[in-house]
Amino acid sequence: MGRTWIWVQWLIGWLPVAALFAVLMMTVHGAGFASALHYSLRLMATAALLGLVVHRFTARLPWPHPLTLGFVARHAVGAALYAVAWVAANSLVESLLVGRIVLVVGPGIAAYLVTGVWFYVMIAGVAYAQRAAARNAQLEALQARSQLAALRAQLHPHFLFNALHTVVQLIPLDPERAVRAAEQLAALLRASFDNPREQVTLREEWKVVQLYLDIEAIRFGDRLIVDAEFTPEALAAPVPSFALQTLVENAVRHGAAPRVAATTLSVRARIDGDALLVIVEDDGQGAEPAALQAGGTGLRRLRERLGWLHGGTAALSLHSVPGQGLRAELRLPLPGAADE
Repeated sequence: MGRTWIWVQWLIGWLPVAALFAVLMMTVHGAGFASALHYSLRLMATAALLGLVVHRFTARLPWPHPLTLGFVARHAVGAALYAVAWVAANSLVESLLVGRIVLVVGPGIAAYLVTGVWFYVMIAGVAYAQRAAARNAQLEALQARSQLAALRAQLHPHFLFNALHTVVQLIPLDPERAVRAAEQLAALLRASFDNPREQVTLREEWKVVQLYLDIEAIRFGDRLIVDAEFTPEALAAPVPSFALQTLVENAVRHGAAPRVAATTLSVRARIDGDALLVIVEDDGQGAEPAALQAGGTGLRRLRERLGWLHGGTAALSLHSVPGQGLRAELRLPLPGAADE
């Protein structure tokens, strides 16, 4: 399928040149539309087929930095050979059509050869430009993957520190609960590190978050109440790994941790138009606007990852009233939504 599309693009690229030649023959030589178009298409067909050889040649002769005389000399020879081959190919086609040997020179052999050289330069230039664009795209993709890997690597220690902090806090207070928390932490780390994908389904992400909440349940006991509601469509939607984990962890830190009273943590997700809407909110302590603006390490990393993965089509917003809780809304584009 990919190779067929390349051929289609190649042919489409030559059609404007064929139309230009047809117009020139009609205006300069007074040829009729049908005959001019037919003749022009034959000329461009041979030029395009020979252009495939030029395309292969440019692949074997990369553009040097800096430009060298040997590079220019090789292409000068290639341009001359292409021009001669183009005249010969057109003559062969015309000879086969009329049944006798014909030398196609048009307005003159020099003009034909110069046109052939121009075609060569055009084909070689486009080939080098395409390869440069492809290299830039590969470099950008590599940079994006490297940046995402770096952000994810930075997120793991941040999350690990918070989870270990929970276990450490329990050791002097309740050693048995600390042991259970350590076991839960081991299960959580196994679940998170065993899946290196950058994006997972919300269902998979929620399973990891539940392991984290199990640890926090050991720490907070009845002080932490979790209310979760997901639509089936939302559970099947992709999310960046650790995205929901980051939001839940942030809610626990700002909502439940500073309070003695019970805190209800609500986690909901649904499909909203062409996006997945994830809402994490609590009725806890809340946060000051300045703190929300700056954001913690986890939120900052999450925002950076959203930018790399989705550009401006994803959004993370935080709303809080001190003493009345914190609300985080994460909006992610559904697969294919950005292309419609």
